[in-house]
Amino acid sequence: MTLSFPNSARSYDEAKRRIRFTGYDGMFEVKFFVTADVLAKGLVTRTAAEQDYLAAFDKLRPKILDVATRAYNGKRQAMVLLDLSNFR
Repeated sequence: MTLSFPNSARSYDEAKRRIRFTGYDGMFEVKFFVTADVLAKGLVTRTAAEQDYLAAFDKLRPKILDVATRAYNGKRQAMVLLDLSNFR
């Protein structure tokens, strides 16, 4: 199957400092998380709020989805955490 991202919903988990979004491999849901460190470039991190991280995610969405697809295809797990190492 091919990984797809039909739902543009995303949410910020402040406790873990990451954005959660969902992809689908056929009928199987795959949970993705991208760390706030990835999104912090260009943000003043001391004052960054949920809306700042969500806006940064939206701006970087095409690149994030590309990286998410490559990371998933390498592991094929139900949960994938994307951090700075995935974006090098």
